Amino acid sequence: MTRFSAWKQPTFNRQNLTQWNWMCQHRKNFKLGKNSDIGAFTYINARFGVEIEADVQIGSHCSIYSHNTIDNTKGKVIIKQGAKIGSHTVILPGVLIGKNALIGAHSLVKNDVKDNAVMAGVPVKEIK
Repeated sequence: MTRFSAWKQPTFNRQNLTQWNWMCQHRKNFKLGKNSDIGAFTYINARFGVEIEADVQIGSHCSIYSHNTIDNTKGKVIIKQGAKIGSHTVILPGVLIGKNALIGAHSLVKNDVKDNAVMAGVPVKEIK
């Protein structure tokens, strides 16, 4: 038996919280792939679209924004299959994170990340 043998889509309450204590606003623009895991206290703003493909792991306390009200940037965020995002990471609008990419904890992602890249920092830089 694997960890995700009984994986199901999350359910949301009226405050947009899941049973695992992460939040998504504008859920109609949010897609979550099978076997993906989002840590507690993560915030997702999907106003302009957030797509998380299968087998993605996102740590706790992350923030994913498809709209930034400070400078009014907007754009769909895509996290490709198998990517791993460390806890407390912030992903800004319009970013594509490539297949099997690894983002270190406490990072800021403001530009696209290529497949299989290992990135960390504020802003992220390739470390491998």
